Amino acid sequence: MIHCAGSGSVGFSVGHPYQDYQRNVGSAAAVLEFSRLHAPDARIVLPSSAAVYGAVERTPIEEIDVLRPVTPYGAHKKIAEDLCASFGRYCGVKSAVVRLFSVYGPELRKQLLWDASWRVSRNENGFFGTGRELRDWIHVEDAVGLLLKAGERASAECPVVNGGTGEGISVEQVLKELFRAFGRSDEPLFSGQARAGDPPHYIASTSVAQAWGWKPTVGWREGICEYVRWFQDNN
Repeated sequence: MIHCAGSGSVGFSVGHPYQDYQRNVGSAAAVLEFSRLHAPDARIVLPSSAAVYGAVERTPIEEIDVLRPVTPYGAHKKIAEDLCASFGRYCGVKSAVVRLFSVYGPELRKQLLWDASWRVSRNENGFFGTGRELRDWIHVEDAVGLLLKAGERASAECPVVNGGTGEGISVEQVLKELFRAFGRSDEPLFSGQARAGDPPHYIASTSVAQAWGWKPTVGWREGICEYVRWFQDNN
């Protein structure tokens, strides 16, 4: 069982922390309790977030690094992870946690690529930030493959794995590639102002995922071109 219910917005969690808690923590507790009572042989996979790491001092980020979330969203994801570990330790419920980094791909109607595609379609090219922020972009197909691997590994020990590729690509590189895919001759412009609490570099260590027999299959340039084709066909 892959538990995908919950909130997926940092901004929403800041403006609505209690609702975000209910969606991310309350829903996880309900699934774990249902498994404890009615499906003891079920294996639960919790899609968590790299936001649980918060402000990091080094990259790549390893699963054993200290968790210091800086947003309600990250804090609530951490609590949900702790619940999985607790239900495993004390009740024998089998689970696994995948800390997803920057997931992208067709059908994603939020976050950077969605916003940037609409800006390009309106002949806009201005963006917040410096453009130098490094993110670990993982295609949705690769993310799903890792979630399935995690299902195979789920146990009462609640193993944790990073959901990233191990490659840091800057926001500027991603947007330049997106502009090219749209056939634009100009380039994105950045405000130069970093968001408060927005880490400059977020890159996953993939050693655990590789040990599980997983590796990414979709390159980021290929994935961005695919996203642009999907956007143009549907918008």
